[in-house]
Amino acid sequence: MMQADLDAQIRVERIGRDDMSLRALATLRMTVFRGWPYLYDGSLDYEAGYLAEFLSDAAAVLVVARLGDIPVGMATASPMATQSDAVKAPFLEAGVDVSRFFYFGESVLLPQFRGLGLGHRFFDEREAAARNAGANNAIFCVVARDADHPLRPEGARDLTSFWEGRGYRIAPGFTTTMRWKDVGQAEESDHPMRFWLKPL
Repeated sequence: MMQADLDAQIRVERIGRDDMSLRALATLRMTVFRGWPYLYDGSLDYEAGYLAEFLSDAAAVLVVARLGDIPVGMATASPMATQSDAVKAPFLEAGVDVSRFFYFGESVLLPQFRGLGLGHRFFDEREAAARNAGANNAIFCVVARDADHPLRPEGARDLTSFWEGRGYRIAPGFTTTMRWKDVGQAEESDHPMRFWLKPL
């Protein structure tokens, strides 16, 4: 199938939290995050519960890209004030008012559907939702992996230019740590995370 034909068949929609099984989206999230750089080895029950909690606020947004009825990508966003301590704590400790921040969770897309502009659509929808909710900053965080990590694939894509092209910059001095189990590991471990910020 030609890329243009594939692009024409994909629908990107902002949907209600009850419009699609969260377990289907949890499976998609686990599939994409299992690859580089997250190397995440998660469980379906945990992922479905995480998504339900993340989307519990009325201002939260869920964006899904579908080919037919099959979800091939998804993105989430929600008021930062509703997020976990791991997300909020670095800013609260610095005296930042997080009530005007919108936190972008995952933006995941199956590899064969990348390069079609869907990543931009995900950001467009989430930034619009953030503005509609009265936020004046959008923020997300990404895992920091060593350049010489043994599981880093050859030719791994660096998304820095994509994020910078959309106006995001690393928030200097703001980092956090999140725990999960890496592929091939027996136990959870800490992972350093860097925040990226864009004034809206």
